[in-house]
Amino acid sequence: MRRVLPRSGRVSEGQDPPKSDRNERLRGEAGQVAGIEAIPFGLLVFVVAVLLVTNAWAVIDAKMTVASAAREATRAYVEAPDRADPAALAQDAAADAVRGGGRDPGRLDLTTESDGFTRCRRVTFVASYPVPAITLPWIGGFGHGFTATARHSEVVDPLRSGVPLGDQACETVAR
Repeated sequence: MRRVLPRSGRVSEGQDPPKSDRNERLRGEAGQVAGIEAIPFGLLVFVVAVLLVTNAWAVIDAKMTVASAAREATRAYVEAPDRADPAALAQDAAADAVRGGGRDPGRLDLTTESDGFTRCRRVTFVASYPVPAITLPWIGGFGHGFTATARHSEVVDPLRSGVPLGDQACETVAR
């Protein structure tokens, strides 16, 4: 077998190249893997993507929590027993819903858009909860990014006893 040895230009007849030629070939950069910097960049992209998904889930979770709080507050208000404070019952029901969602009830902002507690009166509660700009699992959130808001409306039962009749006609169409 006849071959030409690299760099020396000598012709070899089936022999292995001398060890010095072999070592000289291994010292160069030929054959090195390029792109090793892609590993830290890929890791960085992965971490950013995980944070983005975590923050998106925090917004969705807060929206579900405030929807539940508004619904429970409205329901507690319209179903309040005679001679009870319906606003206090609504606030307690909303706080329980927020606590059940694993959030702090002290950060919940609950407002009502109704004038009083009478039959046929439409009662609407609006619940708002701030969502942090950055949410880290097991650590918590930092900054103020969004405010999740939900609204729920119901009519106080027109046939209910012990509740004064309002001055408007009963409206049964949901808004």
